[in-house]
Amino acid sequence: MASQKLSMAVRQFSTSNVASQLVKPPVQIFGIEGRYATALYSAASKQKTLDAVEKDLVSLQQSLRKDLKFREFILNPTIKRNLKSEALKAVSSKISLKPESANLLQALAENGRLKNLDGVITAFKTIMAAHRGEVQCEVTTARELDAEQKQNLQRVLKSFLKSGQSIQLSTKVDPSIIGGMVVSIGDRYVDMSVASKIKKYSDIISTPV
Repeated sequence: MASQKLSMAVRQFSTSNVASQLVKPPVQIFGIEGRYATALYSAASKQKTLDAVEKDLVSLQQSLRKDLKFREFILNPTIKRNLKSEALKAVSSKISLKPESANLLQALAENGRLKNLDGVITAFKTIMAAHRGEVQCEVTTARELDAEQKQNLQRVLKSFLKSGQSIQLSTKVDPSIIGGMVVSIGDRYVDMSVASKIKKYSDIISTPV
């Protein structure tokens, strides 16, 4: 069964033999969610169904977060694994999920890992964003930025990107930073807030000489 192959790839992910057979994702994500997402990325890459699988998973994640009955079924530990597996097989067929998406649900159900479904989907979305060359960037400011400020900020942030990459900017407001900004871009984090500077100087002043 395809779901068993996916499960085997997840379980033996760290072995060189299996790892060499996997399509390497553009970004490495650790933990259970990362292993399932990576195995799914490899399977979907080989079948050239990455975009379709991502669409399936986005729809499943929306249902998981909005449909109370579906979420309770997925998270209920008293329902036997085989019953969940059969039910999800029927659901996958009814809503025409791609085989790779359906196999993920089967593998999670058979291994008692359905509680990790939301995390696996989020991990897969992160891999797909990297696959498209998208770099996530979050900027926190004390006051909301206007359109011109956002445009100028994006232009500056793009200078940190490699060729072929694009910035995916999100902003949020946190009055507690007083002024300046806090920038998180990819795996880099820069705190240029006034609050941070005040704390730094306060620590220096309060240090005994």
